[in-house]
Amino acid sequence: MKAAPFEYACAQSLEHACQLLAEHGDEAKLIAGGQSLVPMLAMRLLAPAVLIDIHRLAELQHISQDGDQLAIGAATRQCAADGFAWLDDTVPILRKALRWVGHLPTRNRGTVGGSLAHADPSAELTLVAALLEATLTLKSAQRTRHVAAADFFVGPMMTCLEPDECLIGVRFPIWRNGRNGQTRSGSAFDEIAARQGDFAIVSAAAQLGVDQAGVCTRAAVAIGGAGPSAMAFNDLAQRLVGSRLDDKLLYELAQEAAAKVEPTGDLLASVAYRRHLAGVLAERVLRAARHEAMQASQA
Repeated sequence: MKAAPFEYACAQSLEHACQLLAEHGDEAKLIAGGQSLVPMLAMRLLAPAVLIDIHRLAELQHISQDGDQLAIGAATRQCAADGFAWLDDTVPILRKALRWVGHLPTRNRGTVGGSLAHADPSAELTLVAALLEATLTLKSAQRTRHVAAADFFVGPMMTCLEPDECLIGVRFPIWRNGRNGQTRSGSAFDEIAARQGDFAIVSAAAQLGVDQAGVCTRAAVAIGGAGPSAMAFNDLAQRLVGSRLDDKLLYELAQEAAAKVEPTGDLLASVAYRRHLAGVLAERVLRAARHEAMQASQA
C-alpha cells in the first residue's frame, strides 16, 4: 500500500513548527526520523492532511548533562544518544535499552522523541522513561509545559500531547552516588521478541542502588509490552530499600509486579504467557541490576 495524499511542510524553526501545528491542528503530523510514522502512513493507519518535517531543526538535536538530569532533544537520533560519551556515567540503562531498538539502520534514522511520542507499549525508550520517571517537555505556539512520564503515556500509542503541541525534549534523572562514593547503582534491561529487532512481546528494566554493605538504598522496576503502556512499579520497589536484596525478596517482588500487569493476547502470546514472561523478566533484570550494583560498590 501507499500513503494517502498529503501536503508537506518543512519547518524552518521550532516556532515555525508550532505555528504550522496551530494552523492545521489534528490534521497534521510531525515527522523526524519516520521509523514509526512512515509504516503507519504506508498502511493507511494514519492519513494526515499535512506532514510537518522537523528533522533539520538543530535546536531539537542535542544531548547534555544538566545538573542531576540528562537532557535530550526530541529530534536527537537514537544512534547519537547511544554514542554520547558520558552515557554510561549518567543514564547507563538508556544505552542498554537502545541496543534492543530495531536494527542499526533503524537507530540511525529513528529519534528519541519520535519513539516516545509514538508511545508503543512495547517500545524500549518508553519503558526507560517510565522506569526513571522522566520529564517530557511539550511546546505549542502558546505555552510550554513539563509532563511526567506517568502522565504523558495514557494508552497504547496514545499520549497527552494536544494537536497543537510538539514534544521538544526529555529529561532523565541521573542517580547520583552517595556521599564519599559509598553508594553505587546497577541497571539491567531485557526483552523477549519473536526475532531480533522485532517488537518486544514483553520487556523489563530495573535500576538498583546499594551501599558498600550491600544494603539497597534506591530501587526502580518497570515492565513493558504487558499492558496499555509501559508500567513502572517504583512504589512496589521501595520495599527493597533497606534490604540486602536476597533472591527470595527479588522473586516475590517480580511476581507481585507481574500480577499487576494488564496484558492482552495475540498471535504471538496469550495473556497467561505474557504475565508469566513479565514475572520471569522482572526477576531477571532485578538480579542483573543487583549483580552490577554489588560489583560497583566493591570496586
